[in-house]
Amino acid sequence: MLKIARGRISYLAVLGAVLFMVIQVIASLYLPNLTSDIVNNGVAKGDISYIWQVGIKMAAFSLISILAAVCNVFLASTTSQTLGKNLRSDIYRKVINFSNDEYNQIATSSLITRTTNDVVQIQNVAIIMLRMMLMAPIMLVGASFLAYTKDHQLTMVFLVVLPVLAIFIGILLYFAVPMFRAMQTKTDTINRIFREGLTGVRVIRAFRQDQFEQDRFEAANQDYTQNAINVNVIMSLAFPVMTLIMSGTNIAIIWFGAKFISTQSMQVGNLIAFMTYAMQILMSFMMLSMVFIFIPRAQASAKRIQQVFALNSSIKVADHPKHLAKESSTHTMEFNDVSFRYLNAEQPALDKVNFQAKSGQTVAIIGGTGSGKTTLVNLIPRFYDIEAGEISLDGINLADLSLHDLRKAVSLVPQKATLFSGTLRNNMKYGKEDATDDEIWHALEIARAKDFVKANPEGLDLHVEPGGGNFSGGQRQRLAIARALVKNAAVYIFDDSFSALDFKTDAQLRAELKQDSRIQKSITIIVAQRIATVADADLILVLDNGKLVGKGTHDELRKNNQVYKEIIKSQIRTEADK
Repeated sequence: MLKIARGRISYLAVLGAVLFMVIQVIASLYLPNLTSDIVNNGVAKGDISYIWQVGIKMAAFSLISILAAVCNVFLASTTSQTLGKNLRSDIYRKVINFSNDEYNQIATSSLITRTTNDVVQIQNVAIIMLRMMLMAPIMLVGASFLAYTKDHQLTMVFLVVLPVLAIFIGILLYFAVPMFRAMQTKTDTINRIFREGLTGVRVIRAFRQDQFEQDRFEAANQDYTQNAINVNVIMSLAFPVMTLIMSGTNIAIIWFGAKFISTQSMQVGNLIAFMTYAMQILMSFMMLSMVFIFIPRAQASAKRIQQVFALNSSIKVADHPKHLAKESSTHTMEFNDVSFRYLNAEQPALDKVNFQAKSGQTVAIIGGTGSGKTTLVNLIPRFYDIEAGEISLDGINLADLSLHDLRKAVSLVPQKATLFSGTLRNNMKYGKEDATDDEIWHALEIARAKDFVKANPEGLDLHVEPGGGNFSGGQRQRLAIARALVKNAAVYIFDDSFSALDFKTDAQLRAELKQDSRIQKSITIIVAQRIATVADADLILVLDNGKLVGKGTHDELRKNNQVYKEIIKSQIRTEADK
């Protein structure tokens, strides 16, 4: 908890909260003493002026206590909310800089829970600590001392009451704390199943698994609900038992106090003050117990958040990174004996891949499912780091380049076209903030998306739903291609991004890419499944089980490469079957 809070809260605000809390407690502890004086010296003697004098003093101390409490709550709330804000920002910043390896270690649903629910738990405990955890021990010690000064004989009652209270709270903590800790894991499970249901709703409906998914969610929901019910039932025992203990304490104090008053060894005012101090002692004890219940849950949340902070990106950045030459008109890229394996994988996903590419060239990558095509292009922007070999851009090892320069030089269209909520113009400017409308329309024209965008009256101000839900799959893919083309890059990567296009649109788009003067200054890499998509590429790489089994032009590979021949035959058979 303290490690999580360090550097994310204002120590001046914490100090102010402590100061105002001390003032509030001192004022609250002094009030019973004034009540005792009024009864003993004012009411008993019929001295009205004394009653008014002490009453005004009581009103002043009450006002001080209220003002101090308001200031303490304000500072405590500000501190806890600031802590939550900074934690969310730091988690998001950390996660954004993860490599794909780190994303694979913590599920997306769990990351969402840690950023929301876990942070809320820490916020709640932060305000509790600045309120209850400060108030309880100060009031407990102060009330105990003042109660003893009023009548040391009556304090013997606490020797019986406090052990009983401690045993009860200990039993409460024993059963409740594990359940509070389990709440976070169960929240993760609910988020995961709910998220899977939302993202895979079409698959669920297509396979008629609606009931199965509902049952799965219901089971997780019931598990969470039952755990919450159990912990609430346990916690609901606290207040009735506390009321019983407090009532029993009051009865004992009045019983023995009445005897002391009858023998004139105690004044009535002192008995009233003692009873107030007794309630403050028991309430302080109860507040401490509440703190000990909430802290373990927040501690579990803090550990989960700390796990995120403890994950270091596997992408190592050079201490003194090199930079690409600005406004360079020619580019080269080279793979030299590049090997890569995924985390904890036994076999490499890529094994000793070699090829070269230069400006104006189109490099196509083809191969069977799982052959390593997407893995290869993910190594270029360093979503993963290679295991062996070297990848260079313009003669500089990617490992020596700053990530900012490298990713600025690469424009990627991933397999799954992702659009962000907002306007179409904002999406198009994602890679180039100062892009003009003319540049955007030019990119849309190359991507064969200009017609359907122009047909909409809103044009570039067309609203985009989250994920591009208001576009078809082919439209989303063309818009994602246009977004990549708006960006000025040294390398353009199209990772199976023509798959949702028909043959005619596919051919037109590739022809536009070849004719565009700006694209011709860059290296174009196309990952594809269709022979028609890669046939006119300057260099075709054939992958099979992570190995580069062939490279050359379409005509060369068609004559000499067995794997390429098999791909052609399989697609010819498929077309013939149709």
